[in-house]
Amino acid sequence: MTAIATPIVPVADRHLSNRAGLGLTVRNTLTMAWRGILKIRRTPEQLIDVTVQPIIFTLMFTYIFGGAIAGDVQSYLPIIIPGILVQTVITTSVVTGVQLREDMDKGVFDRFRSLPIARIAPLSGALLADTLRYTIATTLTFTMGYIMGFRPGGGLGGVIAAGLLVIACSWAMSWIFAFFGVIARTASSVQGISMLILFPLTFLSNAFVPADTMPDWLQWFVDINPVSHLVTAVRGLVNEGAVTTDVFTALLGAAVIVAVFAPLTVRAYMRKA
Repeated sequence: MTAIATPIVPVADRHLSNRAGLGLTVRNTLTMAWRGILKIRRTPEQLIDVTVQPIIFTLMFTYIFGGAIAGDVQSYLPIIIPGILVQTVITTSVVTGVQLREDMDKGVFDRFRSLPIARIAPLSGALLADTLRYTIATTLTFTMGYIMGFRPGGGLGGVIAAGLLVIACSWAMSWIFAFFGVIARTASSVQGISMLILFPLTFLSNAFVPADTMPDWLQWFVDINPVSHLVTAVRGLVNEGAVTTDVFTALLGAAVIVAVFAPLTVRAYMRKA
């Protein structure tokens, strides 16, 4: 009997399902997002930055600056809680790029290439899974503020709206760090570059002190700083329940970031995935 040779199907052909449409991509993205959540469950130390940092920063900045800036701690809480929230959640978005680079360095994405899944799913799944980190950081920041005596004037609706706004803007910024994660050579370089960007944006803003207490030559940067607009928007929602123009400015900025960096990230990722 003559053996029938079985043709070897090239990897590229096995990926024809990648072009099957939006439905397949969404399912694969949700699967990869679940993988990211399972990684957090199995290595809970990954959540240190979103669990410990909000508590430490809230206590530290409140008791260090509270008396000097607002006269007492209770008067400073409506100022600092929105600032800590924005600073913590935005900083958390760096993890997206760092973990993406680590997965690529470890060869995890090489194994994904051999699977009949949408090629974009590992990237989109990682971005989606990290929204859980933003949610945890947001919840803990507000909880810590409440324990310390902060009572939002905007009520529960204002708190939820502010939390959703910060999560949306942080997700948008994660596209920037995902881009660095794809093009950088090491995970440490991703973190270094990201912090070089975030430190001026967060500390040279109105997150911790009013802009009018700063030198005139610095106020111009604080006034145009997108983080300042986000902090002001969050303060309006949390303290007054007011939807100010800063809310729309923050959302517009987030949309511009996604419009610019999402295509750049996907293009760079698809060349390597």
